Amino acid sequence: MLVLLFTVVIAGCYGNGVEVDYQDPDNQRFIYDVRLNHEHDIHKRSPSQPLKIHLYFDSSINRLPLEHQRLIKGKVHDAVAFWEDTLMVYPTSANILLNRRCKTDTVRYYDGVRYCSDGCATETRCGDIRVPTSHLRSCEWYDRIGNEYYSPPDTMPGVNASFILYVAALSSDKCSWQKTVAFAAHCQQEQQLDRPVAGYFSICPRSVSTSIHKHEELLYTIKHEILHALGFTAGLYAFYRDKWGRPLTERDRLTGKPLVFDRNAGMYMWSDRVVKQFSRYNWKLKGRTIEKKVNMIITPNVVREVRAHFQCDTLEGGELEDQGGINGTAVTHWEKRVFENEFMTGTYTQNPVISRISLALMEDTGWYSVKYSNAKTLEWGKNLGCDFATKSCYEWMETKLSKNEDIHPFCIEATRGQPVTDCSRNRKAVAICNLSEFNKNLPSQYQYFSSIPGVPYSETGRFGGSVALADYCPYLQEFVWKQDSDFIRGSRCALVQNTLEPSQNYLLEKYSPRSKCFNHASGWALRQCNNIFTPHSGSGCYEYSCSSETGLTIYVMEREYRCYYPGQMLTIQYTDHQWLYLGNITCPSCVEICQDQGVQCPPMDRSVYRVHQEPTYRVPCSEAINLSAKYCFSLSMTTIFICLLLSIEKFDLYFL
Repeated sequence: MLVLLFTVVIAGCYGNGVEVDYQDPDNQRFIYDVRLNHEHDIHKRSPSQPLKIHLYFDSSINRLPLEHQRLIKGKVHDAVAFWEDTLMVYPTSANILLNRRCKTDTVRYYDGVRYCSDGCATETRCGDIRVPTSHLRSCEWYDRIGNEYYSPPDTMPGVNASFILYVAALSSDKCSWQKTVAFAAHCQQEQQLDRPVAGYFSICPRSVSTSIHKHEELLYTIKHEILHALGFTAGLYAFYRDKWGRPLTERDRLTGKPLVFDRNAGMYMWSDRVVKQFSRYNWKLKGRTIEKKVNMIITPNVVREVRAHFQCDTLEGGELEDQGGINGTAVTHWEKRVFENEFMTGTYTQNPVISRISLALMEDTGWYSVKYSNAKTLEWGKNLGCDFATKSCYEWMETKLSKNEDIHPFCIEATRGQPVTDCSRNRKAVAICNLSEFNKNLPSQYQYFSSIPGVPYSETGRFGGSVALADYCPYLQEFVWKQDSDFIRGSRCALVQNTLEPSQNYLLEKYSPRSKCFNHASGWALRQCNNIFTPHSGSGCYEYSCSSETGLTIYVMEREYRCYYPGQMLTIQYTDHQWLYLGNITCPSCVEICQDQGVQCPPMDRSVYRVHQEPTYRVPCSEAINLSAKYCFSLSMTTIFICLLLSIEKFDLYFL
């Protein structure tokens, strides 16, 4: 599981003439009140200067193999380029000079300047990374004995940027916590608006993989972690401001900081103008109804975007994750059950999407303007209404089943024995229902089923979706194939690298930019002499074309199969020197596949349908084929690994 960490900083702003001692409640692990010179009156303008991130690579990066160094640096640059193109900040006229760490946790403020009582520490760190002296302001300190303030002139150039990102590859204790891939946080904030101006990203060295299939996951991870450092983290909610620059959480008149610091959580606490708790009084579970409390971001742009996404005009805001603890995943990510593959949920599952909702949150910090055109469409939950966004997945499934309606995006197909795949809703990937069998009953609030096809009633309590953060709600999910624990391929149809070796292409699939997922009508079979082999089936990736004259055409092994009407079964036969392949594909609606390409589908008329005449094939009878290769598929970054000996001789689940 990808574990996403965040950190906390605190900020204060002291007016001219104020002289006050302040004891850092978090013992100076994080530093605040960096002085920046804003070019304009921030209360009268919106952020208009493109975000400029300065990268500093720690020496720990250079201790990695050269191939790993190049991969990490390349992906970091790609992630930074995306955020620089997406976010804008208030203009500033000075380079960033970060504040130094103090020897003690007592700081004195005078005339808006932060002075270290008793002097500065010998080094300043951002997380575990040592900040170079060239990035630091001269030591400003207060001599208690002599009652004097020392503020020597700055001799260092600082950094011409709006944010400094320190990048490292450190084997810290965090790397051993639930298989953490990377961690990031901010470490210093500017004084006038509290915006983070420095942060770090560290990747755990053992998690680096040069496999091409892992590149997308690494880029996603870096983008996700950088956004935590820029503002999407519970430790910064109390510092958010409205569009006029006014704090959304009440500040202490003397110190300028939020009023309440929670020492157990290690952060300043926000007002209910940022995060507010609501009660779902009729939260329906199997056999009972409970009250469920949810925390929601209720800032104006987030409210606008979630209401538009779900088509629910009464939705209070964006629901936050309630699992993982306040110092881990909870409250600092979107709720997985509601937002699934939105990239700011708490674990990587499939095809992460940076949506308008996360960009809206960044706009609601009061620190950024955002380019919404850089967002991608989040299909999970889109236009499914208030019931989907505010009720349990149990009630959603029960209501839909009682009306004989599709329970999308959820599913109730348990993988026992031979797995049966399906297609993702957008047909971009082969998918499987992640309803999994655990080694003991799930907690009662996550037991959803009175009956599951093929499962005795007494065992239904052990079944739930494989993603704990999604409240164990089962849903269709992309997956990856593995052999001897090595990644072989994914299930995304458009990726050519997912193409199978001909000797393993039992369903005659083809992965290409011109492919989509199509369902099978029934199981497939391979024949050789008197032997019959039945591989897993249910769906596969095949090339297709759309035409206003002929409608939808599907291609299997370069042969054309025309779809005349939805539900039509295409009979597939193909032979090579070893096997006779016997299969089928169910035609979807031409409109479903072709309309978004601007193709006007011809009328679907069964009367013009002609049976596709397959040639007569002879069953091959060459030398015997070895069918003992073990392979597995796993749901990406979740707890389920399903191992098969072709016809499913072994079925194991490992919960990480």
